[in-house]
Amino acid sequence: MKKTLGVFIFLVMIALIRPAVFSHCEIPCGIYNDEMRFTMIEEHIKTIEKAMKEIEHLAGHQPPNFNQIVRWITNKEKHAEEIQHIISQYFLTQRVKLVEKEDDNARKIRTEHLSLCHEILVFAMKTKQTTDLSNVEKLKSAVKAFKDSYLEAKAKK
Repeated sequence: MKKTLGVFIFLVMIALIRPAVFSHCEIPCGIYNDEMRFTMIEEHIKTIEKAMKEIEHLAGHQPPNFNQIVRWITNKEKHAEEIQHIISQYFLTQRVKLVEKEDDNARKIRTEHLSLCHEILVFAMKTKQTTDLSNVEKLKSAVKAFKDSYLEAKAKK
């Protein structure tokens, strides 16, 4: 009986922990690549932009279709969170490396990358809060600046 209860508790714990597992672990396996992450971020931005336009369009209908508006809002927020997840879990924790204090050039590049990642995180948050398309443009610019700087620094290594 105790063994069965132990197995049951173990299975329940696995079931509860499983949703917290993400598609990319922090094991340096080399399977994932930077270009794919940037492509994914760019697709998320396109989806956010489309969602904002659809929300504005649907809000103008009389009577408004609240069900569809809510679905687009939820979708927009999900894609903004995906961008935040990629930046936080992939780039900040795994790709933007710690540097030695003595290496001024590496520290300067790292500081630039951290700053650009912070901008991306903030503008992704702002796209969740509003349907202001200027936030999408700022997000696109921040992603492009980070991508260009990051890939340039990577090519120099």
